[in-house]
Amino acid sequence: MDKLQSDRLKHFPNVNSLLKISLGLILFTIIATALVYAETISVDVEGTSYDVDYTATGMTLNSIEADVAFTSLIISVDVPASTGVLDITFERSFFDSTFDGLDEDFFVLVDQDEGTFTETETTTQSRTLSIDLPTGTEEIEIIGSSFGESILISTADPNEAADKAAADKAAADKAAADKAAADKAAADKAAADKAAADKAAADKAAADKAAADKAAADKAAADKAAADKAAADKAAADLIPKTQCGPGTILKDGACVLDERCGPGTILKDGACVLDSTPKPSETSTQGVGKQMVISVIAAFIIAGTIGLILALISKASKSND
Repeated sequence: MDKLQSDRLKHFPNVNSLLKISLGLILFTIIATALVYAETISVDVEGTSYDVDYTATGMTLNSIEADVAFTSLIISVDVPASTGVLDITFERSFFDSTFDGLDEDFFVLVDQDEGTFTETETTTQSRTLSIDLPTGTEEIEIIGSSFGESILISTADPNEAADKAAADKAAADKAAADKAAADKAAADKAAADKAAADKAAADKAAADKAAADKAAADKAAADKAAADKAAADKAAADLIPKTQCGPGTILKDGACVLDERCGPGTILKDGACVLDSTPKPSETSTQGVGKQMVISVIAAFIIAGTIGLILALISKASKSND
């Protein structure tokens, strides 16, 4: 068993080999990280080229140039989609910001506005800045106090860089104030436009309500006028006599009475008295009764004759049989 186990262990690396492999992987990771993220760009100052180390996150550094007259570095960048960060390191022998032998803050402009940055590392040999860049940033200007003594030969006033920084800051402040004023003017105009639109809407609503109220009032007045006219027509119709009287009579106090404007047996017709040809009720009834009596007598005679004739025929028949 011991021999078998020893044969198996021969195929596994020993502890020293594992340690060497681990250290190699760690070293490779560090080197790979440095190669991926750390970059270098050259800048020419009065004919001398210097390398500047930087790390770009979410952005691209296109170029860098020195403005010796104003002791500044102008960097062209591209920040396409999201906020970018530029970490850049300056060797003090190349570019620095000091006053009376003491370190001073750099002044950073991002597209001519005062930028946001922090100094992340400061040594006796170098200084590192981390600058936040909003989307769309195109240019960064970093203002210091001096380039390296071996390359800076200038007859300009030593305070000129500070004056430029102050002027740039004043310009940035003015630009910020102008932008704030423009934003406020735009906001005020938007508020005024909204107020005008609200007032126009309110005026229209009031006009629509007034028109609706007037239409309703006109309709109510028209309905009332129609109702009043209907009532008046009904009252006038009620005044018209509803009883029609026959010839020779007239309506008086709601009843038909004899028209006494013509004499007895005459009636008023077409404005003149004429003979009344209408039969009298009594005459009509008398003539009817006499006619009925004559008919009754004739009928009685016919019936009696018929009965007598029948009786005679029966008597004659009896005698013949005897």
